[in-house]
Amino acid sequence: MTQPPQPPNQPGEQPQPQPPNQPGEQPPQPGQPSNQPPNQPPGQPPQGGFGAPHDPPGAAGGTPAPGGFGAPTPPPQQPGYGYPQTPPGGQPGYGYPQAPPGGQPGYGYPQAPPGGQPGYGYPQAPGQPTQPMGQQPYGYGYPGQPVPPQYGQLPGGPGGGKKLSTQAQIIIAAVVAVVLIIGTGVWFAATKGDEGKDDNAKGSSQGADGGKEKALGGGKEKAPSNPAAKVAFQLPQPKVTDVTDVSGSWVTDSLYVKTGINSVVGYDLTTGTVKWTLPLPGQVCAASRHATADHKTAIAFEPAKRKPPRNYEKCSEVGAIDLTTGKLLWSKSATGSGDEKARFNEVTLSGGTVAAGGTDGGAAFDLATGAVRWKPQVNAENCYDMGYGGGPALVAARKCGAYGSQYVVIQSLNAQTGAPVSSFKMPTGVEYASIVSTKPLVVAADVGDTAGDGSGISDFFVVDEKTGKLKVKISADADRFAARCGSTEVETCRHVVVGENRLYLPTEEHEGTGEYGDTNEIVSFDLTTGKPTADKAEAGDRYTISPLRMDGGNIIAYKRPPYDKGGQIVSIDGGTFKQTVLLEIPSDKAVREAESGFSEDYSEILYTNGRLFMSETMLSKRSGSTSRQEYLVLSLSTN
Repeated sequence: MTQPPQPPNQPGEQPQPQPPNQPGEQPPQPGQPSNQPPNQPPGQPPQGGFGAPHDPPGAAGGTPAPGGFGAPTPPPQQPGYGYPQTPPGGQPGYGYPQAPPGGQPGYGYPQAPPGGQPGYGYPQAPGQPTQPMGQQPYGYGYPGQPVPPQYGQLPGGPGGGKKLSTQAQIIIAAVVAVVLIIGTGVWFAATKGDEGKDDNAKGSSQGADGGKEKALGGGKEKAPSNPAAKVAFQLPQPKVTDVTDVSGSWVTDSLYVKTGINSVVGYDLTTGTVKWTLPLPGQVCAASRHATADHKTAIAFEPAKRKPPRNYEKCSEVGAIDLTTGKLLWSKSATGSGDEKARFNEVTLSGGTVAAGGTDGGAAFDLATGAVRWKPQVNAENCYDMGYGGGPALVAARKCGAYGSQYVVIQSLNAQTGAPVSSFKMPTGVEYASIVSTKPLVVAADVGDTAGDGSGISDFFVVDEKTGKLKVKISADADRFAARCGSTEVETCRHVVVGENRLYLPTEEHEGTGEYGDTNEIVSFDLTTGKPTADKAEAGDRYTISPLRMDGGNIIAYKRPPYDKGGQIVSIDGGTFKQTVLLEIPSDKAVREAESGFSEDYSEILYTNGRLFMSETMLSKRSGSTSRQEYLVLSLSTN
């Protein structure tokens, strides 16, 4: 697992995760993938054709794009950041919600305030009637982010895992462990009102550990007659003067929508031509991974454009967008302590509720009207919502207690009122927690900073969302598994997906059987037993593989290629684990170099219906010595 990037500190703020290519870091170099053979000369910038910048179609003085792989490329029409929470302290007990310091006695659950029914912000006491969730699960997909469950220890495997001998590889090949999370990589969510359909909940079966054979997987993505893809369009990176968040990308039936500079832009799905531009008063600083069936989603953005030397604004505005028309349906803010606007560092969507969280607390709004459903507040137990997991249900990661003795509680919420349906107290040593999946409820955390690699994951916790009881804990060895979650944000896990009662995740890279080049596998864990299954999808020599999202009972995955080939999108059958190639990126040098510019850790990768979209999530000022063309978006298609 790798350490996520940290953005530069802003005045009055604590250190942030830094984006790639910041001073003092050593990000992958263009044209030099990690599995490039020794002494491979760095790739040269493409000359004309695919890599050359193009004038916008129809622009004054514009010229047609040169021939070759690149279709005419409209430049982005204008295409935040969170910050760390207060450090936690110790907390009693393990696995079950417990009484906060000074709280009422009970069986390990935080209690309601004396004489009162627990309201928003209070961990719910056991024994209270379970409130309806107010919404049904719905399918997942989207950019990515999805999202990070992990590990269980590979039986019989060595303690390392970075570079393994042939014998060790044989051992690893005989065992498997996977963790699955909704959301990381590529995401597509669909809901209607407060109800929806859970595409990931298609009849889970017991598999190898349950004594029954898994039912065959099934999905909507079908293999084309010829998986060889062509470049549909590419969008050059806009110039920026400072680190700029451009996270957020979605696909509709006819549009690809991407965050730009102080804007959100809708592009024609096939040509990349700009169809609409939504100007905003400031930069987008958070974007939901999820969208409704009628293509509505949520963003958070700054109230004004950045001006030197300050170059930042508080991320205080929350809004809903119609991705079909490009209309901002509404925008709202919420007051935190005093009359100050609350600052948010992430936003999500569940059914008809938009929920935003941060160190000032959480707020929620009606998706259709923007009406405030709840706003930041601190209760008698000093609890506040750090953030939320969305999709088929709404789950809060809540920090409680006085400074120095804080603890984290995971609560399934009634999305209409914010009232807790169930509570699960994370074990002592957990400062932050990440929601990998809301239904089933899977939480990732680094207990006591034992992961040691900045991945944010030492264990996965499978929780009963109705009762708040721990079902099973899956331990994940950071040296063996490559999923990762944001250190302070709740819904930012990558390289992990959940479906078919399984947690799927990639192993760390290790030596392959060839002369040079690393490889890895996708493995899984049974969410009922917590044990690794016999499932294993091998990347193949010199390729590395990572799950993007579920497609019904199948797993959609991206295979990062060796230096001389293009990558692949594959569908992994959830029953047989057989791989089917859905799309293969051309091996031409210019296309390879463009593909290598997008890191799986810091990019959004979306695949649907024969179309692949790779896009950046963070931009920074270009170095004067950089001559290579850099792209905001690369789109390829088999259609």
